[in-house]
Amino acid sequence: MSEKIRILYYALWVAHPVLQTVIAIAMFRRGQHREFKFFFAYVVAQILSFAVVFPAYRYHSPSVFYLSWFSTAISVVLGFKVIHEAFLDVFRPFHTLRDLGTVLFKWAGLVMLLVAGVVSVSSNTSDTVPWVQAIMTAQRCVRIIQVGMVLFLLSFARYLGVSRRQHSFGIALGFGSFAVVELALIASWAGEHMSNLSMGLINMVAYNCTLLIWLGYALAKSPAREAASTLLRPQRWEQSLADIHHPLPADSLIPMFEGMVDRALSRTQSPPALAPAPEKGAAHASARSTVVPMGGLGVSGLIERIGSKR
Repeated sequence: MSEKIRILYYALWVAHPVLQTVIAIAMFRRGQHREFKFFFAYVVAQILSFAVVFPAYRYHSPSVFYLSWFSTAISVVLGFKVIHEAFLDVFRPFHTLRDLGTVLFKWAGLVMLLVAGVVSVSSNTSDTVPWVQAIMTAQRCVRIIQVGMVLFLLSFARYLGVSRRQHSFGIALGFGSFAVVELALIASWAGEHMSNLSMGLINMVAYNCTLLIWLGYALAKSPAREAASTLLRPQRWEQSLADIHHPLPADSLIPMFEGMVDRALSRTQSPPALAPAPEKGAAHASARSTVVPMGGLGVSGLIERIGSKR
């Protein structure tokens, strides 16, 4: 590595904690550290990681290998939690969809750990330690999830009332953009189309661009999202999931009561029609028919009264 390349490499690396510090200060002043706790923890962890790894790398400490991979493992875990946090913020008005997303994220994390464990055990390369292989596999899985989150927001933002100027969208956009670049670099490096130095420089430039995206969203004011009452399509999704989760039993009395109320309301709303005046013959017939029951007393009741008078 020449002296100019070394200076450029260090300048790009030192720019990371500078931009991250500005992002952390902006988030703290605007109160965003309460709303996005894991993202704020991720930024602070990156600053502390630089404070530990950079001096070890600068002075060629033998512990730099373990320190760098340990910080990478922390970044992978926090990066996964940040995407989950952005997902929960997007689905904040829809509780059923949010609960379903939380379950899916838990399963995705479990599958990611299983894949990382299987890859680390089945790897036969002698130049890579198994636990390093596991961290690399988990990191690539998280990058794929981050890309998927950005594609999801780009496709369904207007259905969910999410503006592209909201902070959750900016966080996902930064992670997704950097994940696309990093996955492309890994593919090029695996195909031996790029050297380690070129890969490192492009990766640092891409991460600095991601930090600039986050800084712009941290300094900008997040607009109010569209009211959930006007979003008909996610409301149907919400109601459908709620019906699946809490179905009505087959012998439920609620439909019967609703039908009775509907019939009662329909009767009260429609005025009764006036019946035509009965003819004389019909009047006498009705009179005879009303006299026969004798006030609701039967034959036995009449006999009891006659007996009592005696």
